[in-house]
Amino acid sequence: MKKIKNSNKKPVTIGGIVLQIVLLIIAFIQIYPFIWLLLFSFKSNGEIFGSNVVGFPNKLLWENYQQALTNGRVGIYFINSALVTVVTIMISSVVAAMASYGIVRMKWKLSGVTLIFFLMGLMIPIHAALLPLFMFFSKLKQLNSYWSLIFPYVGFAIPMAIYIFSGFLRDIPKEMEESALLDGCSIYNSFFRIILPLIKPAIATVSIFTFLSSWNELMFAVTFISKWQYRTLTVGIQQMVGQYTTSWGPIGAGLVIATIPTLLIYCLLSNQVQKSLISGAVKG
Repeated sequence: MKKIKNSNKKPVTIGGIVLQIVLLIIAFIQIYPFIWLLLFSFKSNGEIFGSNVVGFPNKLLWENYQQALTNGRVGIYFINSALVTVVTIMISSVVAAMASYGIVRMKWKLSGVTLIFFLMGLMIPIHAALLPLFMFFSKLKQLNSYWSLIFPYVGFAIPMAIYIFSGFLRDIPKEMEESALLDGCSIYNSFFRIILPLIKPAIATVSIFTFLSSWNELMFAVTFISKWQYRTLTVGIQQMVGQYTTSWGPIGAGLVIATIPTLLIYCLLSNQVQKSLISGAVKG
């Protein structure tokens, strides 16, 4: 009997091999900074400033992570960052989704002007709002609190979120809502039961952008927070640098801990991240 050859297999070519090698080199270049940081976090100052800057550590100093979590209070800073980021994502997503629904799906004269008003927030730099917000929170005695970070983060996240949500909502047929309203469904039930499930890719996109901007933000955090109980990871790790001497190993350990959530989101939700970003780019 003759063996049937699988015609779906593509022949291996020299160009394909070269392409794979080039892609592997690019991938290594992209991953190497994190590998270096991981090795950096297990070294002592002598190795870091000596001859073993790039290589593997002579001894894995797990004490660096212990010092970062205890003396450096990285654990507390991690919880603060997680709390601020999660609350920011929840508030900005709900508010922006409801605002976009009112602007795009409801007929009223100032809907276009309102959309432009929100989108103008994309042009406001953080530095321009720093002093007014500091004076505002100072008068309200809200400095050194979680809300002094959550409110600015939400304010700067809403314009981008409305821009993304409005693009998705325009492509949803209005007949779905009209039939639900004819069956006695209220406008709130229509929004939560029909619209929200349909804009899950947009919600993923908004959550990703909001997470990255809030988790890595430094300007507001270092200006509005002076008490260590409310510091986020970015400020906490910065404060680990000593005035006269600095143990760089624990700082590297803190940076590794701060990077873990972003890596977990990419590893667990890489497909959803790519689909949401592509969908948001096309529909937005």
